[in-house]
Amino acid sequence: MPTKTEQRKLLRQHIRQLRQQLSPAVQQQAATALATQVLALPQLATCQHIALYLANDGELDTLPLIQALWQLGKTLYLPVLHPFAAGYLVFVQYQQHTRLYPNNFGIAEPLPECHRLAPVKQLDMIFTPLVAFDAAGNRLGMGGGFYDRTLAQLPTDSHCQLIGLAHACQQVDDLPCESWDIPLQQIITPEQVLKF
Repeated sequence: MPTKTEQRKLLRQHIRQLRQQLSPAVQQQAATALATQVLALPQLATCQHIALYLANDGELDTLPLIQALWQLGKTLYLPVLHPFAAGYLVFVQYQQHTRLYPNNFGIAEPLPECHRLAPVKQLDMIFTPLVAFDAAGNRLGMGGGFYDRTLAQLPTDSHCQLIGLAHACQQVDDLPCESWDIPLQQIITPEQVLKF
């Protein structure tokens, strides 16, 4: 019987292969459908400061959503590897003219300039990438723990909504969870909005 760590590793490999096999046409349709799902969220009207991510490794593409949120006048932020605290993220304002640079993992991110940073507790909504999820709102990330460590800083009474974005093929029956995993309040796929 594989250990929980081994189970999580195997699951990551399997789901990453599934989403990497999605054709560009399917990815494009999924990105457009995702934007439609998010724009229909009733709570979006009261959210101004929104963090999301740029797709990598077959993740659900957020560019159509980003464009739509900019058109609504929302202030957007991208996750950036913390320059001083290893294993953590900071959120940096992202505008149409913001220059991006590859980080240590080859993921594009803006420079962590102080005047563009938003403390995690000031964000109204954080859209997270994920590798796999289950029907209880549990999220399996890439294994670095960056989001779990960063989101653990939120106070228990935080107004910030944690929402995962994923393709439907990333859903599994039951995730082998660890004590440090931060569950999500919602997961949105191109087909549905799951609330927990």
